[in-house]
Amino acid sequence: MKLSHKLNQIRAASQSTTMQRVVSKVTAIIIGAILGLAAKLVDTPNMNPIFDNIGGRLGIWVFVATLLSVFSSSPKLASVKILSFFGSVLAVYYVYTVQVLHFFPQRAILFWGICAVVSPVCAYFMWYARGTGMLSTIISALPITALLTEGFQLRHAYLPIHTHYYLIPYLMGIYQIMILILLFNIPKKRMQFIYVLPIALILSIIMIYFNVFGRIFGGMNGFL
Repeated sequence: MKLSHKLNQIRAASQSTTMQRVVSKVTAIIIGAILGLAAKLVDTPNMNPIFDNIGGRLGIWVFVATLLSVFSSSPKLASVKILSFFGSVLAVYYVYTVQVLHFFPQRAILFWGICAVVSPVCAYFMWYARGTGMLSTIISALPITALLTEGFQLRHAYLPIHTHYYLIPYLMGIYQIMILILLFNIPKKRMQFIYVLPIALILSIIMIYFNVFGRIFGGMNGFL
């Protein structure tokens, strides 16, 4: 049995017109541009630090990218949309950084550029989260695992201004809201979250124990 046939058994792509696909891609680009500009604007002095500390971490981008992926009409469209989304985010963010602020953060650009290159592959498989079967359940648990892991590790977050440590509970609360939204919207069957949550909890415990994020990102997470 071909892999494509097996994947179609999990979730089959729905029909969409050329106009619908174009609108979907353009929407992803617009959302990316808005969020990229917003992330840059909140990364300024005297701005509420809670927004900066959300925009500069992986969680919010995993959250938005997951929703854009799973609610696409096909896995291929999901891949294109996510590449367009992150391309738009990074273009707006770093064009503003270089052209307006005259600053070229080479290391950060490399880090987020790698994330953008990998994202279409992740989006392709993430699309199957709204399918049926155990594989879709496991895939559904992956973004929630990332949010649980990063949300838990926020208790050790580095906040440049010491008085901002009071924000950590609020940041954790935002992560909990994102987790609940994904938990109740990704699985196609409502009761599927009964299986998704335990899997995500087990995977996040493993990731926290082995410090997976720390080993992969090496301190880059938290800087857009």
